[in-house]
Amino acid sequence: MATEEAVPAPVLTPAPEPPARRRTTEPASSPALMLAASMLGFALILLDASVVNVALPSMGSSLGAGMSGLQWVVDAYTVTFAALLLSTGAFSDRIGASRAYVIGISLFVLASVACALAPGLTTLIAFRVAQGAAAAVVLPTTLALVRQAYADPARRRRAVSFWAAGGTTASALGPVVGGALTTAWDWRAVFLINVPLGLLALGLAFRASPSERRAAPLDLAGQVTAVLALAGLAFAVIEEGKPALLALGVAVVALAAFVRIESRHPHPVVPLSLFGNRAVAVAVGAGSAISVAFYGMLFVFSLFFQQVREQSALTAGLMFLPMTATVVAVNVLSGRLANRYGPRRPMLAGQVISVGGLLLLLFVGTDTPLMLTAVMLVPLSAGAGLALPPLTALMMDTVPADRAGVAAGVLNAARQVSGGLGVAAFGALVADGFEAGLRLSLVISAGLLAVTALATARPVKRD
Repeated sequence: MATEEAVPAPVLTPAPEPPARRRTTEPASSPALMLAASMLGFALILLDASVVNVALPSMGSSLGAGMSGLQWVVDAYTVTFAALLLSTGAFSDRIGASRAYVIGISLFVLASVACALAPGLTTLIAFRVAQGAAAAVVLPTTLALVRQAYADPARRRRAVSFWAAGGTTASALGPVVGGALTTAWDWRAVFLINVPLGLLALGLAFRASPSERRAAPLDLAGQVTAVLALAGLAFAVIEEGKPALLALGVAVVALAAFVRIESRHPHPVVPLSLFGNRAVAVAVGAGSAISVAFYGMLFVFSLFFQQVREQSALTAGLMFLPMTATVVAVNVLSGRLANRYGPRRPMLAGQVISVGGLLLLLFVGTDTPLMLTAVMLVPLSAGAGLALPPLTALMMDTVPADRAGVAAGVLNAARQVSGGLGVAAFGALVADGFEAGLRLSLVISAGLLAVTALATARPVKRD
């Protein structure tokens, strides 16, 4: 699913450079080239987020990993990505979006090679953390490059729609690509596919015009406590016993410190006052619930198709094709409906449809025909695809322009964290008994979305 990201409001303080020499030694890049680089970078990090799921059983067999190990393969990337996303927009501004893009893509390619060559589970998880950190650097730069390339608002809106469609398509193709690569070769191929794509992205980036540097304050204390809180929470959900309790304690202390720091810092990574705006609270809550349901079910049903139904990775990937293709199609329809009826109605309808889809999946069993199961996954994805674009629009419409970038970063981070925690929680549930755990995961997801749907149903007063 596509992720929308806005660039924090700039404070124009360009770094001193010799402009005359720049004009004679650096070729001007076309807007189309910069858009291509932006789309490819965005697609690359979203592809990696979804391509791994179908390869998990193969990783488990090869590396001797249990359920918790597979959960960490997913969450090491997702939680790191989400936590660092709070600050990487400011980092991109400070060094220039084009330079940050090259750094992020380069690190992402190197981390992908390291993941493919990992000799064991521990090293694979460590390199997945590196991948997540690199992805967090890349994401804000991709939209910044689009904004840099297109000064005209109308052309920029069209370019942003292409950017979003590229990310959505990559995310939708992830399970199929992952299944094909794992079946044709090995799970390591799902990481090696990033190498040629990353090198192509770098080739485009080196031809792009350099970006302006801007002064952007960093909240390092807030960032560190956010990482500790999220990592501790993920550890507490995935693991068990005394280590889990200790991790939970660390998460609680770190969260309390984070709230205290953010309430006093002049430039917090998460301005707590944002949540005083009801539209922001509803959008973040609904986006988080959708991510729990969508990414949690993608993880659980990847295991269901291969471990319970004993299908190949390729077949499992193809079973997700109707589900993921629906997201792409409905995203387009959602934008039109939001323009016609406003964002709240399609946002509410999407959540209601997703709740119905989750309840429908309660009837899936070990004897349910595979194609029928694939079709039964479609309502969940249709609802998610319908709700997410207007959800973002509702949030952006109700925050001041100078806070749009921060608000978008908070929303994206919340969605990534929620998806990671959904994987952690549902993995723990199915580990104790797959069918019972699957049904409980479906009920929890439906309950969360029902709560956020009720919140959405109340009219939101626009400030």
